Amino acid sequence: MQALLAPKRLMDQHGRPHYGHFDGVVESLALDEFRYFTEMDKPAGTVAQYFNYKQFQFFTLNTQRYIISGAIADIRYLASGFLYVFDIKRNKLVERTWLRPPKIGYHTEPSPFNGHAHIGCASNGLRIHIQQGLWHINIQTPMVSAKLTLTPAQLSLPMSLCTPTAYSGWTYTQKHNGLAVSGKLTVEHEPQPLNQALGSYDFSAGYMRRETSWRWASFNAHTATGVVGANFAAGVNETGANENVFWVDGKRFLVGAMHFEFSRLSPIRPWKIHSACGQVALRFKVVSVRKEQLNLGLLKSNFRQFIGYFDGVLIDEHQQQHVISHQLGLCEDHYAKW
Repeated sequence: MQALLAPKRLMDQHGRPHYGHFDGVVESLALDEFRYFTEMDKPAGTVAQYFNYKQFQFFTLNTQRYIISGAIADIRYLASGFLYVFDIKRNKLVERTWLRPPKIGYHTEPSPFNGHAHIGCASNGLRIHIQQGLWHINIQTPMVSAKLTLTPAQLSLPMSLCTPTAYSGWTYTQKHNGLAVSGKLTVEHEPQPLNQALGSYDFSAGYMRRETSWRWASFNAHTATGVVGANFAAGVNETGANENVFWVDGKRFLVGAMHFEFSRLSPIRPWKIHSACGQVALRFKVVSVRKEQLNLGLLKSNFRQFIGYFDGVLIDEHQQQHVISHQLGLCEDHYAKW
């Protein structure tokens, strides 16, 4: 798949998004320049222009003892956040959640290059600061204290992509896996070593479908062929392009459409995740889950993020095989009406 040089601003001179895969990071989504139309080709009003935009930011940290994941989601009607800690040794998950009314107790900015997001307060909250494309994460909860930086390998490119969504919208997503983790991390007052830690992030935003769903898989692993990070999905960014990608020691490999075979009613059964092109063949065995159901009529969410072990193989464009053996990672099944 051929990628374009990332534009500094996502909108062109006519107020339309640049579409496709990008090499590099878009500095600004330029929301004020977007020309948004209704389904009847009329200019959308300022209320629709504001409330139909959604943005979420997510990160995962893999250490020898823990998986730590956190997110901040701004869907305009309200904002939510979560932080969970999965103790690998004890097979125990502890979480903290935040829910905030519009514009109270949280903040987000529409830039995947320079931006700040936070939810909660200084003594019990989550902060994500993006500076020149680098993610800096500050966590302060009764269980976790952290000041961390996620750093890619030299010259490593993120997966950055913009696709048309529904009739009038668009979705920009930027993800990077297999990142080094530096800084300080304390869990239950015990400092954690970071020399083998790996991280990943997800910045997604845009004028998404009012009703949507997706399946997603992600992991970071030390393997015999190097540090491997992977991001695979189905259901969102698939209008002419997709967000399926893996990295080996920072080198990015884009792959084709993905298939997720699992049971929604019995999701703890083993999953099969494979690509149409044959480059990805994985199995996923669930060991824990973080879930949340919200039904407010106009707003609905059925969110399940599973922690488990991946086994299988990835084949890069040079036909080299990268064996994934009993590597911890995440899968997700999510329905949203927002």
